[in-house]
Amino acid sequence: MYRNILLLLLCFLFSGCLSAFGPRSIKNAHPAYNQAIVSTIDEQMLLNLVRLKYRDTPYFLEVASVTTSLSIETNVGIDAIIPFSNAYNTLEPGLGFKGSTKPTITYTPLRGEDFLKSVLSPISLDAILLMTQSGWSIERVFGVCIERINDLNNASRASGPTPENEPKYKEFRILLKLLRQLQLEGLVEMGPGLDVNTKNLILLFKKNTNYENAITEVRSLLNVTQQSNQFSISTNFLDIKENQLNMRARSIISVLFYLSQNIDIPEEHKKAGLITVTKTQDGEEFNWSETPGGMLFKVMSSKQKPGNAFVSVYYRGAWFYIADNDLRSKSTFLLLKQLFSLQSGQRQYIGPSLTLPVGS
Repeated sequence: MYRNILLLLLCFLFSGCLSAFGPRSIKNAHPAYNQAIVSTIDEQMLLNLVRLKYRDTPYFLEVASVTTSLSIETNVGIDAIIPFSNAYNTLEPGLGFKGSTKPTITYTPLRGEDFLKSVLSPISLDAILLMTQSGWSIERVFGVCIERINDLNNASRASGPTPENEPKYKEFRILLKLLRQLQLEGLVEMGPGLDVNTKNLILLFKKNTNYENAITEVRSLLNVTQQSNQFSISTNFLDIKENQLNMRARSIISVLFYLSQNIDIPEEHKKAGLITVTKTQDGEEFNWSETPGGMLFKVMSSKQKPGNAFVSVYYRGAWFYIADNDLRSKSTFLLLKQLFSLQSGQRQYIGPSLTLPVGS
């Protein structure tokens, strides 16, 4: 009789086990792992931005793989109860069951050839074209990725450690506003040229009498006199041709440096000389929110853990975060991650991996 009861209990528990650790376990665990990885990547990116502001060394890890092992332990026993009276002896069956999952995450560090290709190489114009054709505004893509167009500078000195003096950016900001206006009206296009030998990209302005003044102002800012609405784009500033647009794109590390300039730093850190405080010509503290990149991205700081953070990290005794309702900064942060993924996806060398088992 007891054997039959044990068999029934075993069947019941193993059926429940298969239910809990079969397809249902994947369904339950996958969203949690997915969210954990996304949060980790976001925090790593924000942490590296903050590190650059303090001139600390950034470091990048990529999640190479996530594996999970399932283990099931059972034990069966019978307890004998022998009373010291005339009562009957009894036997009580015992059955134990234990299940666990053990995830293992493999990280790959970006260094050496990976680091040079993914982080230090300039973003290609093809990648910039891809972003503008994937729904991103030309104002955001150019404002973050382009360092210079002809003689217009987009805070070029901000592509490295924080400069001491205010950078040049105002004319570039005007240009971006005009390009965005034309883009919203469908009057500006960027794409490959017809000459297969040069493979240069083309910037095309469609004729429209209502926006002729805006196109004329764009020509004036770019210092091109050609009345044609089509301009070839080159990256070679050593071979400048008349009526040609020369563009210099930032690298990923330069984009990170640029965006890190508009991080809110605690006053005590400024007084301690932990960061460089950029000054205007009048000797006042420069507001990085005025730059094209700063208008699109802002990192806040607080002594207490923020309750409205989209992503936050604790560093040097302060919390740094992007506010959850700061949609401009969240959009730029997403663009940054896409650019980073696009660049790092071009690498071929696979470096050593770090595999960490995660305790259950």
